[in-house]
Parts: sequence; C-alpha cells; structure tokens
Amino acid sequence: MTYDGIILGTGHNSLVLQAYAGLAGLKTLSIDRSEEVGGGLSTIEHPTGSGFRHNIHSFFHRGLTQLPWYRDLELARHGATYVQPDLNVAMLCRDGRSLQWWSEFEKTVASVASFNVRDAATLQRWRDAFRPIVQNILIPESQSPPLPSAERRQRLEQSADGRLLLETSQLSPLEFVRREFEDPAVQAGMLFFNGLREVDLRQPGFGHHIPALLASDAMAQMCVGGSKQLAVALREAIQESGGQMRLGTALRRIVIENGRAVAIETTDGERIDAKSFIASGLNPQQTFLDLIDPAHLPAEWIEKARNFQYNLLAPLFGLNLNLREAPRYDIPAANEALMVILGLDHVDQFSNIVAHHEAGTIPPTVMWGACPTQFDPTQAPPNRDTAFMWEKLPYALHGKPSNWDTFKEQHGAAMLELWSQFAPNVTDATIESFTRSPLDTERMLPNMRGGDLLVGAFANDQVGYHRPFPGAGHYRGHLAGLYLCGSCCHPGGNITGLPGYNCVQVLFADLGVAAPWMSKSKGTTNGH
Repeated sequence: MTYDGIILGTGHNSLVLQAYAGLAGLKTLSIDRSEEVGGGLSTIEHPTGSGFRHNIHSFFHRGLTQLPWYRDLELARHGATYVQPDLNVAMLCRDGRSLQWWSEFEKTVASVASFNVRDAATLQRWRDAFRPIVQNILIPESQSPPLPSAERRQRLEQSADGRLLLETSQLSPLEFVRREFEDPAVQAGMLFFNGLREVDLRQPGFGHHIPALLASDAMAQMCVGGSKQLAVALREAIQESGGQMRLGTALRRIVIENGRAVAIETTDGERIDAKSFIASGLNPQQTFLDLIDPAHLPAEWIEKARNFQYNLLAPLFGLNLNLREAPRYDIPAANEALMVILGLDHVDQFSNIVAHHEAGTIPPTVMWGACPTQFDPTQAPPNRDTAFMWEKLPYALHGKPSNWDTFKEQHGAAMLELWSQFAPNVTDATIESFTRSPLDTERMLPNMRGGDLLVGAFANDQVGYHRPFPGAGHYRGHLAGLYLCGSCCHPGGNITGLPGYNCVQVLFADLGVAAPWMSKSKGTTNGH
C-alpha cells in the first residue's frame, strides 16, 4: 500500500499537518499505537457510562481560536467550539485576597492595584511596551520556521522593539519579576501564569515571557464537550479531504533506502510506502533511536537525539472529582473563574518547589484547576458537576517512578484537604474521585518521556532553531523525506498546533506544493 505521506502519531500537531496535506490534495495515512486519536487531547468518561467526563491531560487552551490553523481548517464547522470566561484566572491567597486575570485588561490592572498600586502601573507599562513586540515579532516567530540564532539577533538589533526584546530575554523570569514588581503575591502570580508554559523560572533567556504574557490577547479557553472534541474536529477535517488513520498499530521501523525515508514497517510485518514524505510527531529518541537503524544516521546525530532533555518541572499530577454540586469558594469571585490557583501566596515558594523536584520529594501543594461544568454542563449528568486540580510533582518520586502507584491516592487526599480549605463544600459534594500521576501520563503517552507533557525542556539550548537539537531545528530529520512535526520542535509543547503548522510550511516548500489558502503570519523580525 502506498501513500504520498505517512504521519507517525496522532497527537494534535500530527493531525494539523495531515489536515493541511489533505487540503493540498495529498493522499496520507496517520498511524498510532493508541486506540484513541488526539494524544493529550483526551477526555474520558469515569466511571464508564456515568456521563462524568474528565480532561486528564489538556484543558486550558490558550488563545486557540486565534491560531491560523483553527481558521484554515474550519474547525468550528467541524465541531470544535470554545468558551472564554471573562474572569480567566483567580489566584486565591490564604489571607482572603484574590489576584485576578480578566479578559478585560483594565480589570486585571485594578486587581493588581488592590495588592500594590506601583505594581499595577508596572503591569500597564510593560503591556504597552510589549504589545508591538508580541504582535509583530513573537507571534510571527511562533508561526514560522525559526531563523538561525545569529540571523535572528542581527534582525532584532535593527529596531528598538527588537533590542528591547533581546535585552529583556537575557533575564530569567524570576529575575524579571523580582526587578519589576514589589508585592510577593503579585510576583508569584506573574511567575505562575508564566510557569504554565513550563519554562524553568530560573533559566536566563526567558525573561521576556512575563511581559509577553502581559501584552498578549490570548487567554485561557476551554473546548465545549471536552478537549477531545478538538481531536474529533481535526479527524473530521482530515477525513473530509480523504485522509486515512490507522489506530492500535505499533511501529517496528522506518524503512530507509538509498538515504531516503521511503516506508514504515509495523510490528506485524506490514510495509506501507510513502512516495513523498514521512513526518514524525514522536519524540527524538523514538524517531531516531527506536525506529531507524543507526547505520543510516551519523554518530553525532544519534548522540544528540540520545541527549535530548525533558522538563524537570513539567510532570503533572491530577485529582479529578465527580460532584453533586460545583465547588463554592469562600472568595466569591473564584466561583466565576475558569482557572483557580490554590496554595500560592509568595514568590519564595518557587525555589522550594524546584528543590523538591530535584530531590524527588513532594513540596507543599500549589495547585490549579477548574470546574468545567460551570461553563459546559454537557461534561456531567444533569445537576451534577466535574472538577479537577493539577499539581506539578516529580516523576521519580523518592527516586522511583513506580512509587506513585503506592502514594498517589494518599496525595490525592491531601490535595482534596487543601481544596476544602478554600471551598468548604467540596469534600461532602464529592461522589467519586480518581488520581493520575506523572507515571500514568508516560504509560498512556510514551512520547511524553518522564511524564513531560511538553516533550522536551526549554534548556540546554533546546529552543528555536536548535529545537530539538542543533541541526534538526528546521523540521527536517537529516534523511531525505523525513520530517519532524511534534512538540519536540519549535515553538514547543502545549496545545498550539504550531510545530505541525510550521512543519507544513517547510514540507510544502520542499515538495513545491502551493497553498494559497494557508494563513500567513503578519510581520517578521526585520519588519520594524
């Protein structure tokens, strides 16, 4: 059997690429070991048949309806619609105060002012300074194949906005907030809102993430029907243009002939040929070490793939509840918020959290979550609710990932106790609960090695043109016909679809495929 292209994995980046290929008239097949399409876009019913639906890997989709592929692929028409509550985030402090992030920025400024008036002015100043940087530099960069580092710097140095971006980027997020903001709770809130993007807050080179967040119009959104509905919409877009999928099928190898990736072979021994390309949405170890005979790759390339690093702080622990009623918080505003943050009061908590991750121990709980049914009643039976809390916890608990199988229910109970301190009704309202550990994540989605939902750290120079590693940052996998389209590529993880979107641009250019219907980013780094 022969296709124009074969896509490895059915995570959302792979699906974005396959949908675009179909619009271009290419005959494609995506293949996945899982029986479910979508990777981290997972909404499960627990217990089966109960009507209680839970989003166990992905829920907060930041600014997704503003992304070009959402428009190009007409995903709203295919059933992926989104809700964006006005009160986007509420951080509840133990002293009864609440730091709030609103769709209407003036309300956010007022909330910060209730903590510290000077911090509110700082917030406004950096938002104003970074608005053109976000719109004209950072968004176009994220929606395009990355430039080599030296060329990018040269272009940025030609404009005042570019120079401000470079200057701010030299700091770590932690250094930026300590320099610019005064109130410890405001500092903590800025870092946590940014920390959801999983950058190590101590890491130089990412200080610009804080003002970029302040200047962005992209807010947290939730998919009606659950996160899986986005995967369903992508699948329908693919099938509408003739694309095919093969689920529950494990790969043995990528077939290389005369230095070109030409086919895949399944563990059942079936060979499936690809005339034009094979695109991998898998991690670098899976693609280059597990599926390709080392004789076909340079030793240096193999070593770089082997040394690809994963996020220490990204592994996620989840507590999910089936409820008789929604949580009712003592701080009333939280009842209207999409995202609620609990247990965070002071910036110094971050150092403690990092130290616990490095030691493989559990820090004092800082958690965030939502009650999806407050905004989408379809995710539970009538007059019932679902809610969840997430916490970043170490993958190798006390040195061994398997320890989670023993300790996860105990830790879920501790999270519920903290939750009840802010929402006293939550314990009595709970009908049933379940937990998911970082090890559970890796078992379900092996490409998320070490439970890393972002599939690769933003450290060790694994950013931009050097993501996943130097030589592979342009979405090409060394061998002719082999491409990379997963979260290990620029601009990284989370539900953005941009690694897949950017890979499409490279792939189509190589194949000479015209795509006039494909959205184009506005502006470039030398457009100032």
